[in-house]
Amino acid sequence: MKKVGIVMGSDSDLPIVEKAIDVLNAFSIPFEVHVYSAHRTPAEAKDFAAGARENGFGVLIAAAGMAAHLAGAIAANTTLPVIGIPCKSSNLDGIDALLSTVQMPSGIPVATVAINAGANAALLSAEILALSDEALAAKLDEKRKADAEKVLLKDRAIAEKYNAK
Repeated sequence: MKKVGIVMGSDSDLPIVEKAIDVLNAFSIPFEVHVYSAHRTPAEAKDFAAGARENGFGVLIAAAGMAAHLAGAIAANTTLPVIGIPCKSSNLDGIDALLSTVQMPSGIPVATVAINAGANAALLSAEILALSDEALAAKLDEKRKADAEKVLLKDRAIAEKYNAK
């Protein structure tokens, strides 16, 4: 199975990245995690992205706040799918990062999840990898079924408590 590469612009993004790590671990998807800044370590970020395919990666996740140029910088140097996680900072509640991540020029796509949505970034990575991995696709199907059952159990409990009999 291909690996998922996770890059964060700062170790302050680790709590969001850990949500992605938890999901990847739950699906037994191999991954690597790095701290590379689009602004402070641009050469390292570029080298990581440029060599990602040859190093066994299938999807890259980039988490960054504020100016959030990391996902775009990564995407500019690879044709692998890149998923951006805009991270909330003390400034503008993450809207700045969201806009920086989604506003990519034509030809350099970045898939973007919600602000601080590390788990969804990992799930999207799993869905991409599952295109060529039937076992992983089956695990994703099972998770969807289990998630639906949890909602239906909550519905039954609420209905039993509040609905007229």
